[in-house]
Amino acid sequence: MTATWTITAMDRDLTQEKADVVTVLHYDVTDSESVGDDTFSGRVYGTVGLAEPGDSFTPYSDITAETAVAWAKAALGDDAVASAEASVAAQIAEAKTPTTATGVPW
Repeated sequence: MTATWTITAMDRDLTQEKADVVTVLHYDVTDSESVGDDTFSGRVYGTVGLAEPGDSFTPYSDITAETAVAWAKAALGDDAVASAEASVAAQIAEAKTPTTATGVPW
């Protein structure tokens, strides 16, 4: 299993000297595993703020999905990235072999 990182939205500041400065990235981390006819999925949603752009400013229209994911992971740091991916894996493990249940007997 390999978790997939997706940027779902980017908040931008339109008032700065450099137009369309991305200030916050919204991300999803997802994965799934199929066992027979069943598919088990996990998902983590989060946001991360970005530092002010430096000399290497990338115009909004030039930002790629890959670049945005790299920015999100860098802003989060290795420990938070690993934690998000571990949470997704734990959700899948729990779905495959539940340890709790909810319901009524009727």
